[in-house]
Amino acid sequence: MYGGGGLRWAASARRRLAGPSLPAPVCRHPNQEVPILPSQLRQDLLRILKERGYRRLDAPIRLASGALSSDFIDGKEALAEWRHLRLACEAIVETVTEAGHSFDAVGGLTMGADALAVGIAAVSDCRWFFVRKEAKQRGTRRWVEGAQIGPGDRILLVDDVVTTGGSIFKALDIVDETGATTVAAVTLVDRSGLAGPGFEQRGIGYYPMTTYESLGIDPVTPVAANAAG
Repeated sequence: MYGGGGLRWAASARRRLAGPSLPAPVCRHPNQEVPILPSQLRQDLLRILKERGYRRLDAPIRLASGALSSDFIDGKEALAEWRHLRLACEAIVETVTEAGHSFDAVGGLTMGADALAVGIAAVSDCRWFFVRKEAKQRGTRRWVEGAQIGPGDRILLVDDVVTTGGSIFKALDIVDETGATTVAAVTLVDRSGLAGPGFEQRGIGYYPMTTYESLGIDPVTPVAANAAG
């Protein structure tokens, strides 16, 4: 179980990058909107995502949500080095614990949540799990791999890049079916601002580490008929 204190930040995990102060994203809590103060970890994470995970394409591509965009963000590529993944995970743990949340396990829908779940479990000494996109077709027929969560478990739900939030809400529904309680949800990048109200309606604090605004790109307007992504 991870609580509010005792996080061990390794100095070697932090890459200090020069630059001006960055706009703070807004965390949506069920009762209020709370600005995330731009800590050094979160500023460094934003710069890493900009430098290593973002590129502007000559022609728009179709996203998982069905929308088209010329702004391409790859959170997995951005955090492919352990020092960068560890920094991101420390920034996430810092954010949710500052907001008053404690959690016993962390996970989300494969593959967007996989690296984040294992990394957060490592820096906070808790359990991790992955939610499958489809139930296993043989053997256990499980939806959840890794930690077998259930009643009494407090869950931190994670994903990398979201537009409508379809992937992270699918994971939330599966977690609910286990009887575990999701206490907070975190995304690396929120491309539209549409996921927050859904978490607010379900009484779950939502904490995007970066947004289209902090990245300096246009918001994605999703295709209404497609709720994936």
